[in-house]
Amino acid sequence: SFAGFILLPAMPRNVTLQYIPHDSTRRDRFKKRLKGLMKKADELAILCDAKTCVLVYEEGKAAPEVFPSHAEAMGILNQFKSLPELGPCKEAMNQEIFITKRIEKLRDQVDKTRRECEDSEIRYLLHKIMHGDPSVLVGLDIEKLTKVGYKVNVFLKSIAERMAKIHSQAPPPAPCVTTGNIDMGSPVLYPTPPQ
Repeated sequence: SFAGFILLPAMPRNVTLQYIPHDSTRRDRFKKRLKGLMKKADELAILCDAKTCVLVYEEGKAAPEVFPSHAEAMGILNQFKSLPELGPCKEAMNQEIFITKRIEKLRDQVDKTRRECEDSEIRYLLHKIMHGDPSVLVGLDIEKLTKVGYKVNVFLKSIAERMAKIHSQAPPPAPCVTTGNIDMGSPVLYPTPPQ
């Protein structure tokens, strides 16, 4: 497993954390705390079979203090750097993004359901009108009447398209048959007698 880089040692509860202005006191505390930090990192590695390293830059020094060694720390850091940038977290969402997406999805569902309800209501009104009950139009506001008119136009267009398709698929009329001077006309004009 892979643990974080810094694990702070437990500190006495009565210590106020603030910058230590006195140089020698600060250096002494730094060395003591650094030793404790390195010990905690080593304990974590042993107890949990975790890869740990610690890099600490001391004030006034160019090179960092490194635990467990430069080579091992470089190996751990290179392993960390080779991980995909966001790894499995790429698909993860924070709670705000999750809730926002869920709200958008629910709004879309509500809009779809509202459109379906309006469509069903308009179909019901048209059904009532076609069966001789125009009273259902009384009291409708202009928006509802406009939707009814739009739906009628959609239906009329659909019917016209179907009729055009049927007429384009109909067989061509048969040629006229003539016997002597009598023109029998197209057979389409004469219905076949029922059998």
